[in-house]
Amino acid sequence: MKPRTLLALEFSTDRRSVALVRNGVLLAETFQEVGRSTRVFSLVADTLNSAGVTPAEVDALAIGIGPGSYTGIRLAISVAQGWSLATGETHSLPVIPISSFAVLAADVIGSAWLASDAQRDEWAVARVEGGRVVEEARLMGSAEVRLLAASARVVGAEIFTRLGVGEAGFPAAAQLGRLAAACDTCVAPEELSPVYLRTAAFVKAPVSRSIPGITDHDGP
Repeated sequence: MKPRTLLALEFSTDRRSVALVRNGVLLAETFQEVGRSTRVFSLVADTLNSAGVTPAEVDALAIGIGPGSYTGIRLAISVAQGWSLATGETHSLPVIPISSFAVLAADVIGSAWLASDAQRDEWAVARVEGGRVVEEARLMGSAEVRLLAASARVVGAEIFTRLGVGEAGFPAAAQLGRLAAACDTCVAPEELSPVYLRTAAFVKAPVSRSIPGITDHDGP
């Protein structure tokens, strides 16, 4: 049985939003343009109050997992995990992770490329057709994105402000909630993780060595 009342958090861009969806119908949505911090609890409380719904009536959470702002996505995941801990094992809520590109794609008409700033002068990009992502997201350098935008439509939250090309587009919690309401895939809160396109690389610390006159001594 699919959840009836779903709280969605989409924090993958600087336009963060929370929405409440019941049976696929939007009841309320609240936005914040990120400044110094995200008003997480106010966003959630304002959304629930606008819909006249109590936290106890929420029976599922939907989280936008990126690609996008790693800090924002981790914050949304933390809310889901904290909510689960607060409700306890007797009332563990289903959590539905949805790609933020899939959320944005659902609002894009026709053909386009989506782009999200991945830092280090790179962008996460994916192609969209008919409201769906049709290929796996990959990394592309800023120069390549500019060339792409010269011949194709490129949509993204920061694409125009950062590169001066393309058009602004933001994944919204309302669309996230609608997609999640039709999705059967749930995960445990502790299994949530952001979409991260880079391979993690760790540099092993060098073996410690003695420095004459500093580490070689018999006492203080």
